[in-house]
Amino acid sequence: MIDDLDAQILHALQLAPRVSFRRVASAVGATEQTVARRYHRLRRDGVVRVVGLENRWVDDEASWVCRMRAAPDRILQLADALVRRPDVSRANVLAGWTDLVCVIRAPLGGTREDLLLRLLPRTASVTDITIDLLLHSFGRPASAPWTGYGHTLSDRQAAEILAARNGPVSCAQRCLPTVEDRPILEVLAEDGRAPQSRLAARTGWSVARVGRRIAALEACGALLYAVDVLPERLGHHLSAMLWLTLAPRDLHRVGELIAAHDHIAFAGAVSGTKNLMAIAICRDTDDLYRYLSEQLGQLHEILGYEVDIRTQRLKQHGSLVAHGRLINPRPARTAR
Repeated sequence: MIDDLDAQILHALQLAPRVSFRRVASAVGATEQTVARRYHRLRRDGVVRVVGLENRWVDDEASWVCRMRAAPDRILQLADALVRRPDVSRANVLAGWTDLVCVIRAPLGGTREDLLLRLLPRTASVTDITIDLLLHSFGRPASAPWTGYGHTLSDRQAAEILAARNGPVSCAQRCLPTVEDRPILEVLAEDGRAPQSRLAARTGWSVARVGRRIAALEACGALLYAVDVLPERLGHHLSAMLWLTLAPRDLHRVGELIAAHDHIAFAGAVSGTKNLMAIAICRDTDDLYRYLSEQLGQLHEILGYEVDIRTQRLKQHGSLVAHGRLINPRPARTAR
């Protein structure tokens, strides 16, 4: 469990992943040293990881939601092969230990067989697979991070943190990282909050040059950040995948409403008969039941739904989940 200050620090990082400890301290009314100490403890304990991600701007790629079924004794073998792939994210095992759901980046123009060849190891004994295209993610960027653990920043505090973020990415300014950027991206993949002095030591550049290059990569969208948080360590021990069916005319409006619910970590429109997928994170069984009956159940536009309990979280955006901790999926390189 975490206290109020820890929760506010997490919220600040979710709003602006590289925000300075000084700005966070000013917003929450603590000392800079206290904020830094609290963050480093949360990171060391595997509760949170800030990760820098390279955006390759591949225009013909999209996100595909893949649900695979296999024998229980094969699921872990399949999962181990999938989670270390850089194009696979949000991998989870569902109740019963026969189903695994993940998201994979793959070309739009490819066939189902092309996607399966990329996704499945030769040894996988998959008995059934469903693949749907992720069409749209609901929620505004400033409010999208899951903060159902409570004790979040006030509107005034959030505005102070958001003032540190760069402006919106312009599609006209898209660029790709260069070979010289590789050391920066490698360090940020391990620690998205790595100080510029560490990046300067890795690249051999000046701190000022590193700062300018990071700002340029962020501005053109080549460098993104993910803030992975482990809900189980925040007192939320039950999570579920919700598969909803809505009429197309209601999809966007209801999707935005669901994305704004405190329990929802993600909501998106997908292809298929169940055209809205959402991830609910709850404290326990009673908490999930109350959410389904008192909030989701009040949306009369929902024509049908299915609830799958996630029994094991395998991977978030840039982190594996192992032994109740968030870890780097790639071993850190030893500096030469």
